[in-house]
Amino acid sequence: MASSFWSIASRQALNSGLFLTKLYCFLHVTTNYLGFMAYAYGPSMIPTLHPSGNVLLAERISKRYQKPSRGDIVVIRSPENPKKTPIKRVIGIEGDCISFVVDPVKNDKSQTIVVPKGHVFVQGDYTHNSRDSRTFGPVPYGLIQGRVLWRVWPFQDFGPLGPTPT
Repeated sequence: MASSFWSIASRQALNSGLFLTKLYCFLHVTTNYLGFMAYAYGPSMIPTLHPSGNVLLAERISKRYQKPSRGDIVVIRSPENPKKTPIKRVIGIEGDCISFVVDPVKNDKSQTIVVPKGHVFVQGDYTHNSRDSRTFGPVPYGLIQGRVLWRVWPFQDFGPLGPTPT
């Protein structure tokens, strides 16, 4: 009787372990190669995103096969703090000549740069309150984590977030 208890218990533990292993593998493949949920908050992407917070669905598939386009909203690994993943809009791609106001709050001093090969120039939609390529320079392709496809929350704004012409 005791041996049947242990055989049932070990079978259940093995089945549970296999299920958890399969679940982990599925989540790992999904988030590392297909897509992931991103959380955006703060004023830098007003009016596209709400400053109080948005849950977004970002995809990783196309970044492996094509370069980002002007107008895409992307999740990047911050060049200043690798623990942060800001969400910004691609304003310029490699080879583009970009002119921008360095700090629109303080003065109207402008600067012009050419985006280097293998980089993009990103900027928040609300330029008066955004840390972006104007501060830390063009972002290498390797720091792009994914392209934002959908707004999931707040639910009343659920829907696609496609590129906007710049």
